[in-house]
Amino acid sequence: MKLFYSPGACSLSPHIILREGGFSFTTEKVDIRAKKTAAGEDFHAINPKGYVPALQLDDGSLLTEGPAIVQFLADQVPDKKLAPANGTLERYRLQEMLNFISTEIHKGFSPLFNPAFPDDVKRLTRERLAQRLGMLEVVVAKQAFLLGDQFTVADAYLFTTLNWAGHTKVDLEPFPALRAYHARVADRPSVQEALKAEGLAK
Repeated sequence: MKLFYSPGACSLSPHIILREGGFSFTTEKVDIRAKKTAAGEDFHAINPKGYVPALQLDDGSLLTEGPAIVQFLADQVPDKKLAPANGTLERYRLQEMLNFISTEIHKGFSPLFNPAFPDDVKRLTRERLAQRLGMLEVVVAKQAFLLGDQFTVADAYLFTTLNWAGHTKVDLEPFPALRAYHARVADRPSVQEALKAEGLAK
């Protein structure tokens, strides 16, 4: 498999899961602004959506959208327990959390990366994000990971989005449990390997 990624972007989440699951894979860096791969290919020709992550499977087909990719990967290595079994209530709880991270946290950060958005919009965006982060603070204050004591694909996704806080001036100081959670996930060998591979850690 080949993961098309941009350093520190949401593609970090499946990158972590590829390493957590012990998969054999390659990566190719994508310049999202220029829509070019490191090999000089037109990224739109590979993924018409024009953004990462995109996972090229062994049969040459392409899977996109982070939450779909990480669940696909988790289901290939059920012994790793990166996602509850399909058809269980726990699996729907995972999907519930992935959707929350995708729509409320991930997309919540988006305006903060756009220099065209006025400061008033960004202030309101940070206030809304703080409300959502407060909900997650309650969750990780009482358990090690989002779904309990087991690290899952949802943790890789939330970790990735929390990494954006410093760059976008989102204050995590009011959320001590989230900060401790972020540090706990960061300590995982798979996370360190992915960060180093993307040039985000030494």
